[in-house]
Amino acid sequence: MKNPVSLTAGGVAVVLLTFGFTVVVRAQRGGAPQSPAAPAGYSGPRTPDRKPDLNGIWQVLGTAHWNLEAHSAIEGVPAGISVVEGGAIPYQPWALAKRNENFQNRLTADPLRKCYMPGVPRATYLPFPFEITQTAKHIGIAYEFAHATRTVFMDATPHMEDLDFWMGDARGRWEGDTLVVDTVSLNDKTWFDQAGNFHSDALKIVERFTPTDASHIDYEVTLDDAKVFTRPWKMRMIIYRRLEKDLELLEYECTEHVYQKLFKQRTGTP
Repeated sequence: MKNPVSLTAGGVAVVLLTFGFTVVVRAQRGGAPQSPAAPAGYSGPRTPDRKPDLNGIWQVLGTAHWNLEAHSAIEGVPAGISVVEGGAIPYQPWALAKRNENFQNRLTADPLRKCYMPGVPRATYLPFPFEITQTAKHIGIAYEFAHATRTVFMDATPHMEDLDFWMGDARGRWEGDTLVVDTVSLNDKTWFDQAGNFHSDALKIVERFTPTDASHIDYEVTLDDAKVFTRPWKMRMIIYRRLEKDLELLEYECTEHVYQKLFKQRTGTP
């Protein structure tokens, strides 16, 4: 091993590496990082009907797309802390074994590698921006990834029955300055992340979008799936408004054979 250029630089590097490792190990043992403080009153712009104005392009910055739980860095994946309340997803024993199997096969089994729709809530924290178009009766969300879209109906119409959708059936309402979205009728063909965290077709989610100012949304999701989890659980993160001049969603065309080619090059699979 080569000696560090200077004792001071080497010492700093060791301290930083040790600190990062400690954070990940602590979270992996069930100690979640502190949740963001409860948002104060909203101070941003409002629509004509006096609701917080969410129109614009937004993006989550973080590592939830790779793994919702705490994880160390591996090739192509940055280290990250857990966004799950309590640190770990409360799987039933059989489901935890299935998640672990998914993780081992993630390079080929992740539904996104087959160019399926990302599902909800994964679409929100993919490393791609999305655009919100807000009206009094509907809120549309367009995602840069694979042209995925959602329509949140705000007119108190009931959910459709006996159907399933890649992006679910969403109904929204305002609770003060918080947009609350109930989504049901999700199929079981999507994952929550690249690490194999998954759900069944019994999944029901409640998203709470609480803007704190013009550029930040506190995003909290409650997930309930009695087939897979021992209890409902939550994840939480911040959504940031993109502020670049003349910004617009670009096209990301997902092509399955590209993923297959990259995997074969990486593993040497014929």
